Parts: sequence; C-alpha cells; structure tokens
Amino acid sequence: MNRRLIAVVVAFAALTTVSCSSPNESLAQQYQNGSEEGYISGDGSTVEIPASNRDEPITYEATLDTGEAVSSSDFAGSVYVVNFWYSSCPPCRLEAPDLAELSEEYTEVPFLGVNVADTADTSLTFADEFGIPYPSVVDATTAGVQLAFAGSVPPNAVPTTLVVDREGRVAARISGLVRDPSILAAMIDSVIAEEQ
Repeated sequence: MNRRLIAVVVAFAALTTVSCSSPNESLAQQYQNGSEEGYISGDGSTVEIPASNRDEPITYEATLDTGEAVSSSDFAGSVYVVNFWYSSCPPCRLEAPDLAELSEEYTEVPFLGVNVADTADTSLTFADEFGIPYPSVVDATTAGVQLAFAGSVPPNAVPTTLVVDREGRVAARISGLVRDPSILAAMIDSVIAEEQ
C-alpha cells in the first residue's frame, strides 16, 4: 500500500468512528469520549494582557436570566470574571462546577455568565443543575454582550472566560475549557494585585 492510500484509509476510519457516535449520546459524553460530534471548542489557550496594552473599557447593557437589568457600570471599580457559555456545550458543562467553586472562593470578585444560545428558563435550569451561584446574561437574540467584548478580545470560542480589570478592560482570557481552575485563579490574583 502506498502512503496516500494508507492516509485515505485512516481518514475514512476516523470519519466512520465519529459518525457512528450514538444519536442518544449526550454532548458531554461525546466530549469525554473524544468524539465531539458536531462541536468545535477553543483550544484552551490563555492570554494575559499587560495593563499598558489593554484596550478601552468594555461597556454594555443587558438582561439577566432572572429578568433583572445588568450593565458594565455595575462592576465599576471591581475585578470581575465573564464566562461565555450555553447549556449543551460539552466543556461548558465540564467546567461549570469549577467556575461555581471559584466564584464562591473569590467573594470580592463578581462572576457573570453570558449565555449565547439559550432561553432564560434553560439558563436558570442549568444554573440549578450545576449549582451556579452567579447570574447569566441571556444574549442569544441580541448578542450585545458578545459584540461589546468582540472588539477587545473576541470570545470566538465557547466557552471563553475573561478576567476584567477595575477599569473595565479585558486583562486575561481562556479560550475553551478551563482545564485547570488554578490557572484562572492565578489570573484573577494577578489582576487583583495590580495597583489601584
């Protein structure tokens, strides 16, 4: 067999394996099994932006899944974390317990979810299922919060987690699954430690 034929056979086998994932297999199971059928995640890369290189403050107004209004001005003077997610996203489900735990550990750092695909009811159900203590913006129809952050550090993969500094500027980013919560914790600590 020549190399080209071997490559075709291997590629076909790989496609067959992925396409044979059970339609009843949950997306989280697909992610854990490595099949990730119909899903593309970020690569888990991290970026920390020095204060002198950060873009302008991010501004937005939105509605939470609880029906309350929220805006960037609510976080003025605070370091805070923004997590872009949706309920059927496999890595979003995997990282949810870690984010919930970090949000309870960092009581002085508000966390804000941005649900990019679901209704308020689905968002609230997810929060109840995974014990998420912080609210989420319902951004599926307007994408207003996504667009607000897109000019600075585009959250083009879901999940994406951002740390925002006291001036409302993006200071750090994890694209994809928060694989190790200590990395996000270190990012938060670094931004908290900056001079006010």
